Amino acid sequence: MEKSVRLLYNPSVNLQPSTINLQLEKLTYGGDAMGRLPDGRAVFIPFGLQGERVRIRLTEQKQNFARGELLEILEPSPNRIVAKCKHFGICGGCHYQNLSCENQLLAKAEILRDQLLRIGKIENPPVAPMVASSSEWNYRNHVQFHLTEDDKIGFVNAAGNTVIPISECHLPESSINSLWPQLEFEADLDISRVSLRAGADDDLMLVLESDSPEAPGLEIEADISVVHLFEDHPVVVAGADHHFIRVFGRDFKVSAPSFFQVNTAMAETMVEHLLASLPITPNDTLLDLYCGVGLFSAFFASRAGGVIGVESSESACEDFAFNLDEFDNVELYEGAAEEILPALVAQIGKMDYAIVDPPRAGLAPRVVDAMQALGPRVIAYVSCDPSTLARDAKRLITGGYRLVQVTPFDLFPQTYHIESISIFEKP
Repeated sequence: MEKSVRLLYNPSVNLQPSTINLQLEKLTYGGDAMGRLPDGRAVFIPFGLQGERVRIRLTEQKQNFARGELLEILEPSPNRIVAKCKHFGICGGCHYQNLSCENQLLAKAEILRDQLLRIGKIENPPVAPMVASSSEWNYRNHVQFHLTEDDKIGFVNAAGNTVIPISECHLPESSINSLWPQLEFEADLDISRVSLRAGADDDLMLVLESDSPEAPGLEIEADISVVHLFEDHPVVVAGADHHFIRVFGRDFKVSAPSFFQVNTAMAETMVEHLLASLPITPNDTLLDLYCGVGLFSAFFASRAGGVIGVESSESACEDFAFNLDEFDNVELYEGAAEEILPALVAQIGKMDYAIVDPPRAGLAPRVVDAMQALGPRVIAYVSCDPSTLARDAKRLITGGYRLVQVTPFDLFPQTYHIESISIFEKP
């Protein structure tokens, strides 16, 4: 890999005496590198790497920590490489383009291990090596853009305070990358966010989100679906309100407001891992909590005696019903997990296996309590946030479960995001 020292600052900035030179100790969850100020407080610096000596300027100070901006790399890490994208360091979408993917995998696995140790108080957490993505670039089937003040396609900047125009992005699938540079928007369309989704056979869907119930007037020349979303209510402008994403030869209907994993190839890898980790038989019942459009349920329904899905999203529930229509042993409950699960405890009593795939906030205390009452022999916890995973792991372990395996999956190369599947067993 080509090595370089890259200055991530505006050369016109006049360095003030308040700038600080320090050593960066480690990478932390969220994409920053951490160092120590002279007073001992931790300081978090975007785009720095472990072991580098840097010059920074403080941008925020709290009693116990601070944040800063990277002005100059005085002694670069031997692992630093040249970023592929010219927007890296300004755009907020990528965090680790300055690291090879091999080193990204090592760093993320260590961050996950650190979160489980510090937050979960789990000694020697059983974290396996991270499963690499089959593609380091052009892996996203779903990309969300914002509009700049002059209505150009862009992303939120690294500081999170404005939208910057972009001329390249190396994360979307090729079909998305072929289309988005052609998008043009007139002024005052009241569009808060623009999304492009790629489905099976490069089928594309453009989703326009706004705070207005009125769909914007558009001229569409491309053969794509266009959907206007207001408060999660879709209005079809062109084509259909959904598309299909293919996993292991099975097509999943995904409507415009519904969630689906953004890395299709890695979604397959996660399904494989769950099938190997959960030896479900026709005598067993599986709880699929936060089941979404039915990605996991669809591959377990033919193995289990019964599958019970729980999902709060109306559109995802409609998609789930469509995607699992062939099975007679599947039930779906629409509603918040913290409301549905206690009722299931009273109705069912016990459960054999459970897959939980919560949002970033993790499991609410009432959900953990209900899970304990249902008492599945094995819980597979699909997490997109190591910190809430660690918190919930501590709760489950306190309730009698044993954490036997944590497998991280690199669904989001070049970024700090860490997906993982943890297996908890009841002795």
